[in-house]
Amino acid sequence: MNAPVLVDAHHHLWDLAHRPQPWLDDPGVASIRRTFTPDHLRSTAGHPIAGRRLHGTVVVQCVPEVAETEDLLALAEREPLIQAVVGWADLTAPTIGDVLDQLLAGPGGGYLRSLRHLVQGETDPNWLQRPDVERGLRAARDRGLRYDVLVRAHQLDQAIRLAERFPDLPQVLNHAGKPDIARQDFVDWERRIRQLAAHPHVVCKVSGLITEADHARWTTTDIRPVWDVLASAFGPGRLMFGSDWPVANLAGGWNRWAATVDELLTSWSENDIDALLAGNATAFYGLAPVAEEADTTAGTS
Repeated sequence: MNAPVLVDAHHHLWDLAHRPQPWLDDPGVASIRRTFTPDHLRSTAGHPIAGRRLHGTVVVQCVPEVAETEDLLALAEREPLIQAVVGWADLTAPTIGDVLDQLLAGPGGGYLRSLRHLVQGETDPNWLQRPDVERGLRAARDRGLRYDVLVRAHQLDQAIRLAERFPDLPQVLNHAGKPDIARQDFVDWERRIRQLAAHPHVVCKVSGLITEADHARWTTTDIRPVWDVLASAFGPGRLMFGSDWPVANLAGGWNRWAATVDELLTSWSENDIDALLAGNATAFYGLAPVAEEADTTAGTS
């Protein structure tokens, strides 16, 4: 008997003994200030979603260093769980094309599928429209790469303009644009999300939502309004599941988020579930097609 698979389209890994993560110096993230490896993820991600167990992942950069991207690519080459890497390179650099060529030709370079920059930390309200950034985005596009858009809710206008100016660059919004779930303030976020979703080459990760909620008190009820907007705006064919682990540990962890997604999918059709949990990530990131896994849970309780 075969069971369908689950792809986690957004998680992180870091080895603090090998590469520092300065952002972990913030006291608010002290609980995740330690090393996280693929084996940690395997041992953690136990809760099934719609009967599916974790099969493959997309690992995403954390720090703006090409060396970290090289680390992740080398790891992907020897780690069967990782199917793709979202890396970083300086889009503003005049040599961006050469840097991307070196990454693609280096160890594990075939796993590089997308780039990401922490636009959420940029104060320029037009950062994604800077001429040097756009030159870098064209270099990525010309090499068949995608772009992971990381902005906060008040920066979604940049993402909309990016979608308008780059209709031939596949784009995925990370963490649904970080809506203010803790305050349940969605009016401006929803308006911008619907504008962004009007561009068919843009998809969206259903990830990172629990860390935008009250870390200690959130419930499925808090998440549902955002889920419903995303399902309406993008449709099941343009959404993909991501855990944002181990950052998710700040607000309940991989399994609690998986259980929440499992609950929110209750009324979805099997085809729509497959799209969100595996098919859309596979198509967007160009993952290798996977055969359905053998079901090892039959006959157990």
